[in-house]
Amino acid sequence: MSVGIPAQAGLTVSGSPISSPLKDVRGLAQHMVGHFVETVAPCGTLPGDAIHGDVTTITRTCLELAVGMLDGRDIPEKTKRLEEAAAQWAREGIPIDTIHHAIHEGFKIGSELVMANAMAGHVRREDDNGVTLVIAAADMDSIMGGAKLVVELLDRMTSAVAMAYVRELRSVVSEHHTAVHTLTSALLGGHSTSTMARECGIEIAETYHVLALAIPEHPEEHSPTVDGAVVARRKLRRVQAELATRYPDQVLSLLSVDGGTLLVPVTALAEDQLDELIEQLSRAARVPITATLVSATPQQIPDAADQAHELLDIVHRLRLVRGLFRFDELALEYQLTRPGPGRDHLGSLLDPLDEHTELLETLQSHISNNLNRQRTARMLHVHTNTVDYRLKRIGQLTGFDPSQASGLWYLRSALVARTYQAG
Repeated sequence: MSVGIPAQAGLTVSGSPISSPLKDVRGLAQHMVGHFVETVAPCGTLPGDAIHGDVTTITRTCLELAVGMLDGRDIPEKTKRLEEAAAQWAREGIPIDTIHHAIHEGFKIGSELVMANAMAGHVRREDDNGVTLVIAAADMDSIMGGAKLVVELLDRMTSAVAMAYVRELRSVVSEHHTAVHTLTSALLGGHSTSTMARECGIEIAETYHVLALAIPEHPEEHSPTVDGAVVARRKLRRVQAELATRYPDQVLSLLSVDGGTLLVPVTALAEDQLDELIEQLSRAARVPITATLVSATPQQIPDAADQAHELLDIVHRLRLVRGLFRFDELALEYQLTRPGPGRDHLGSLLDPLDEHTELLETLQSHISNNLNRQRTARMLHVHTNTVDYRLKRIGQLTGFDPSQASGLWYLRSALVARTYQAG
């Protein structure tokens, strides 16, 4: 719903449009955004992509709307763009008071420019009572009309933002969303789901892809100049929005800012499409997401989810390359993590490296980089010859040559076992 204002003749002062000081929309928008960052405290802690992207774009849109109205033109598509932005801000968790505060600060700047320009050039008459500004009646009418329009425009913008923001917020936390969340929790908890599924209008699939996700921190979450909690919240909302847009009511999820669990019906996505799903979510999150996959019937989901997260822990401990890992790719590592004398023995095979931390680090990096010597050298900031020398020393100290398949098998197994002994 948009608030409409009747079209009217453009306002002029001394023969020039009253909107003249606002014509440089791009330059003025950049000036206003810089002012927001300096004076509107929450704006100063927003991520850079929000400030230089959405905030700058919408500031320009508001200025174009103001110029159009002062010139006697209504621009409904600008109001629509403002509503769309407000809905996006609601999804990303930008506080509505920050939005309204920025709008009012922008109006202060714009109003001062318009009024200063309107007053310039008029006759100043001095007498015993001081200085009097002589303004022509026609100009005074325009100035008064401009002041009224400013109030109407402010009402229009704040109303559009508030209505779109609240509407989107209600949608996000709607009863349907809550029911789907409850259904997902029930499946993961092994509880009866038939009643909840009917309430949601979602059919329980015969088989699910159960994915455990690790969502790393966005670089800006640790920036001293932004609010890390806002950055993390926006990252999560982008992931959730991507799932809701591409797979509405198909992919069930329980996610936090650092990861969670997805339940994907096999009828919605084939297994070979799941790699693309993780890539899509990584692009939305703007960080590389790591995931592990186990398939299960609804009754098997609790155990499958536990197993998927155990696999994800293995991926994390071994610092494997980002992406999607299936159970059959990690079956050996998974089995090696089970407690027992076998794990203890394997872990002890690396004891000779305890006094050579650089060798253990090289072995870890070499395995995590799929035995790519150049990539390992870059990661460790050493020459490839240094990597070769260290691998040779590992073989001499442990008795297992990492250049041989059998030696590498034992060393990788020992690394897995030792990682879990330490944890």
